[in-house]
Amino acid sequence: MSKVYGSGDSAVRALDNVTVEFTRGAFTAIMGPSGSGKSTLMHTLAGLDTATSGTVHLGRTDLTQLKDKQLTLLRRDRIGFIFQSFNLLPMLTAEQNIVLPAQIAKRQVDADRFDHIVKVVGLGDRLDHLPSKLSGGQQQRVAVARALLGAPEVVYADEPTGNLDSRSGAEVLAFLRDSARELNQTIVMVTHDPVAAS
Repeated sequence: MSKVYGSGDSAVRALDNVTVEFTRGAFTAIMGPSGSGKSTLMHTLAGLDTATSGTVHLGRTDLTQLKDKQLTLLRRDRIGFIFQSFNLLPMLTAEQNIVLPAQIAKRQVDADRFDHIVKVVGLGDRLDHLPSKLSGGQQQRVAVARALLGAPEVVYADEPTGNLDSRSGAEVLAFLRDSARELNQTIVMVTHDPVAAS
């Protein structure tokens, strides 16, 4: 797959014939300096951006062949996202933020999975708190739980520890590692931090 922005002399080749494969249940870190194409790769893999050439597959589905509505449904039903900025709704409690994607999709929440994920991320006593009453690490754990709840085929994490102190960042990485181990969750994380990657 390749991704080129612009054309002619001003063209920027963000991805140049990249071939990569991610194993189900693996926790993979994509590492590199700022501007090396990490986020472009992840956004293209997740169907948030389109490849200039080549293909992107999620299981047997070729994302490059999907129309916008099909891509929206695929992202909603088969992919989880964790962003550096948490992206929580401030007027909703932690629990409401976690279950929101399922409610939007009109999907029944699996109560056992919800309880297990809340236990894994250690939020049991914080579910009724608004984001403003949570630390940065706790907010990111809410975002992790939200991404994991729907049992997506893959979770893409874009610099998930970038806004956290080292202790909170280590906690979030441990939760992601545990979810790969305990929930067989496939996770692809973009980071520029060698400690996070290791």
